[in-house]
Amino acid sequence: MPRIQIDIAGRLDHLAILDENGWLDKTLEPEIPPELLIKLHRIMLLSRRFDERLLNLQRQGRIGTFGPIKGQEAAQLGAVALLRDSDWMVPCFREMAAMLWRGTPLEGVILTYGGFNEGGRIPDNQNDLPIAIPVASQLLHAVGLAWAIKYRQKDDIAMVFFGDGATSEGDFHEALNFAGVFQAPVIFVCQNNQWAISIPRSKQTRAKTLAQKAFAYGVPGIQVDGNDILAVYTAAKEAVDRARQGGGPTMIECITYRMMMHTTADDPRRYRTEEEVEKWAKRDPLSRFQKYLTVKGLLVPEKIDVLEKEVETEIQEAVNRAEKQMKNLTDPLHMFEHHFADMPVNVLDQQQELAQELAEQKEEQSNG
Repeated sequence: MPRIQIDIAGRLDHLAILDENGWLDKTLEPEIPPELLIKLHRIMLLSRRFDERLLNLQRQGRIGTFGPIKGQEAAQLGAVALLRDSDWMVPCFREMAAMLWRGTPLEGVILTYGGFNEGGRIPDNQNDLPIAIPVASQLLHAVGLAWAIKYRQKDDIAMVFFGDGATSEGDFHEALNFAGVFQAPVIFVCQNNQWAISIPRSKQTRAKTLAQKAFAYGVPGIQVDGNDILAVYTAAKEAVDRARQGGGPTMIECITYRMMMHTTADDPRRYRTEEEVEKWAKRDPLSRFQKYLTVKGLLVPEKIDVLEKEVETEIQEAVNRAEKQMKNLTDPLHMFEHHFADMPVNVLDQQQELAQELAEQKEEQSNG
């Protein structure tokens, strides 16, 4: 028998609409209502300034380790803006901008990074999952949610965020395969920020793109400029519309860059050059979006100044509220709560032992 070439469906596009110099491809410009553009800009600015404040708080010892998001705001907001309240948003651990868009309070983020589990509480009627630290584990959760949506014959969707490093995990492939087989309405948003901690994209896979990995599972894929919020929005809208109409999953690879450290326990200077960072700094999604809004007449320097002050005040008030709550959440005995309906004997013994030790310490302090 002769060798026969197999015709495999799947075409991969790279989408870019607005570049760092302000050049706009008007033929591809999405129709986004002015009020939505203004809201997107406000949350993007809030996310950037809040991220900077969190770094200061961490360096001052007022919160613990966290993963900064600087440079990745457009990759999150352009996608999450397409979700309805009834949809599900599934983050990993660097989706603070998406979380703020969905309604997570600033003080909740501060409490979480301060080590208080109360900060991880999802507000009522907010269909989001908590952050997921184990790499790629949240993809399976998102697919499960999407399959449940389809089973119940609803037109909602699930959207899951992950990094380039997650595509090297087995959970990623299992999630794509399940979503493809069952045509689950889930949008996979890969934030390819070029580094999986200290492992560069080039050492993770031989594939030319990450988006093409979706084709192996019969899932449409597209690559976009992740620092171009218009391109992310356009790709996400196509994917969301298709999913709502029963067309199944989509994978979006957002080419972006992690401007800061992986987490505040990391020193990126040990594995990447300042020249690389400076090159990507010129592609900053915030300044790019501000140029676009200025040209459209939706933003002027005076408005930016006013907004900067509003954001600064909003962040400071959140810090004050969070630190006030922290003072009332310092009882170590809280660690025993909300784990068991009937506490095991060995854990009960530990609770009583700690309670006695704390009581003795308190008595010693009072005596002096």
